[in-house]
Amino acid sequence: MKYEDGTEVLLHDRVDLGGGMTGSVVAVFDNGSYTPDYPKEHWGYLAQGALVKSSEMGLVYFPVPSVDFTLIRRG
Repeated sequence: MKYEDGTEVLLHDRVDLGGGMTGSVVAVFDNGSYTPDYPKEHWGYLAQGALVKSSEMGLVYFPVPSVDFTLIRRG
């Protein structure tokens, strides 16, 4: 998965989710990357996109990039 600007989404990226909300990428399904807290055994059924953990929204699944999904910094 890539951000709207073409940059690759990576584990632990800090992202802006729009509306003043932020989160951290905990899984990238396109390349099979998972953090220990969100393992492939539980989330591997998703084939594309990314999973983001946000203190404001909980877990958010992004199947495709969104305008409200932008990189703040690499984690």
